[in-house]
Amino acid sequence: MSMTRRTMMRGAAQGALAAVLVLGLGSMGLPGMVRAAVPAGGPAVEVWKAASCECCEGWVRHMRAAGFEVTVHTVDDVTPMKRMAGVPDDLASCHTARVGGYVLEGHVPADDVRRLLAERPQARGLAVPGMPQDAPGMDMGVGQPYQVMLFGGAGGPQVFARH
Repeated sequence: MSMTRRTMMRGAAQGALAAVLVLGLGSMGLPGMVRAAVPAGGPAVEVWKAASCECCEGWVRHMRAAGFEVTVHTVDDVTPMKRMAGVPDDLASCHTARVGGYVLEGHVPADDVRRLLAERPQARGLAVPGMPQDAPGMDMGVGQPYQVMLFGGAGGPQVFARH
């Protein structure tokens, strides 16, 4: 590839979406796929979100406070990213991210992302469907339990963590 990943990701939101296609996001989670290593400087997360979404900003703050290096791509419509990433409609939330070769959909807690990266399951990624009130970034503290789902694996979606 003649351009570096960094150069490709400096473009506008559409350029970022094209870069994701070039980097193979659409094929993630295929059996036998070798996953990219986590950068030495700490896990790098790329997130695609709508400009008007304040809870997405809260999740970005949560991830940065947990030591992740987060790059934010603000787009008019996150739906194309969700489709390219293979996020099932029933697991969709407000923002879509990627880290270490995996997809993160919605308000996935940083500790669950660390566990995902440590265990490296054969799956597409993690999702917190909808917008649970107590998930990171929502932070309403009302005691609403929620689940983090592992998706894109051989056995279909399954519970990865309960909070």
